[in-house]
Amino acid sequence: MSDKLKIKWFYLLSGFFIVLNTILVIKEIYWGFAIPLAFVVIFLYLFRLDNLLLLIVFIVPLSVEIANSDLGFGISLPAEPMLVGVLLLFILKLLFDRNYDKRIYRHPVTLAVFFNLFWILITSLTSSMPVVSFKFLIARLWFVIPMFFVGVLLFKDIKNLERFQWAYVISLIIVIVYTTVRHAQYGFAEKQGHWVMKPFYNDHTAYGAILAFFLPVFIGAIFLRNRSRFYRYSAWIVSVVLLVALFLSYSRAAWISVAAALGVALLIVYKVKLRWILTGVGILIASFYMFKSEILFVLEKNKQDSSADFIEHVQSIYNISSDASNLERINRWQSAFRMFNERPAFGWGPGTYQFIYAPFQRSKERTIISTNAGDLGNAHSEYIGPLSEQGLPGLLSIVWIAIAAIYTGIRVYKRSNHPDVRIFSLVIVLSLITYFIHGFLNNFLDTDKASVPFWGFIAMLVALDIYHRKSQATDELSG
Repeated sequence: MSDKLKIKWFYLLSGFFIVLNTILVIKEIYWGFAIPLAFVVIFLYLFRLDNLLLLIVFIVPLSVEIANSDLGFGISLPAEPMLVGVLLLFILKLLFDRNYDKRIYRHPVTLAVFFNLFWILITSLTSSMPVVSFKFLIARLWFVIPMFFVGVLLFKDIKNLERFQWAYVISLIIVIVYTTVRHAQYGFAEKQGHWVMKPFYNDHTAYGAILAFFLPVFIGAIFLRNRSRFYRYSAWIVSVVLLVALFLSYSRAAWISVAAALGVALLIVYKVKLRWILTGVGILIASFYMFKSEILFVLEKNKQDSSADFIEHVQSIYNISSDASNLERINRWQSAFRMFNERPAFGWGPGTYQFIYAPFQRSKERTIISTNAGDLGNAHSEYIGPLSEQGLPGLLSIVWIAIAAIYTGIRVYKRSNHPDVRIFSLVIVLSLITYFIHGFLNNFLDTDKASVPFWGFIAMLVALDIYHRKSQATDELSG
């Protein structure tokens, strides 16, 4: 097409848009302003899938969940519909172009992911509520396929690791500013700190989990020696912002996860042998069983509830006698174990816990925040939840993913000679450690806020292992 013809088409389409939008505004219809944005998104879907994924990552923290919709379930707008589009496009590309890298299929992490998806499918077929379970499966697919299977290809260009991380955290900082300003209006009170991040994050636990998740990444970015001074100062600033926001989140589980990640970092950096780690874990477990009565006595004497005071709030972590939040978790876990005992092999079906657990509660374990309506969350654990919903293989599938991802990251850290790859692999493992630890007390993988960075970071480890551990060549993801 000649330059003159391109100019004519430009003026023709611009004129058409102006006339159309004028007519729509006169009729008080304002969606016409989104037409150019829609064309840009369509262009990205067709020609720049890498940029589209990064755009979705940026959008996720600012997306808002719309519940009780006509579709019969909650959906996060606009992120999740865009993820569905990537899912459908990926399936179409596989049907017509089967040149997907077979090394990805054969990777140990991918095998673990395949088994997890396969078992969700099997337990959806045997589910007590098949419609709920298949909705759960479809939602899991629109997180895993774009962020993991397409994500590995995105990270063939090693620069996209940092682009992904910065895209999410820049948007997250907007949420942090919004949350902090709202929180300040209430004098940074502890109770108000539970919900001031709405509508972007459901509560302070989900918000705290993501703050903890990205903290190792930006602390690690400070040590990227071949970056500019501005880049490293920016990483310093982001790290401080995340730390302050984490402190103000009052999320005890997030604090624990950061402390655990710090401990793992020391073990990895100082090359503590696995046999010593396993010995230490064994001693701790044996000590707990030997002194179980004494430990429970101490825990039951703790009456400290959650508080705005940092020391008191930390003390409330192990209050199992009066803290409603802790007691309700125990209630949910006990209910989940009873569900598991009835259906140990296949469970009750993915996503069904909140609809089924009520009869499994015991009156002596119920708390002031207990409910039969299934409207206050699920099993509060990434491990116990699948155990009740998908049986023992469901729990093992999650543990397999965790072990495969951590092992891959540590292997890349030890075997790579490139300093950037070593730092990337270490901080990504530590970020995932924060989530795996947090997963004992909460579960957020059914939300875009957690699933997008979680599966994205696991894809980073696979890409580092396949493409960057030995070679520094970078390839960009083609449309």
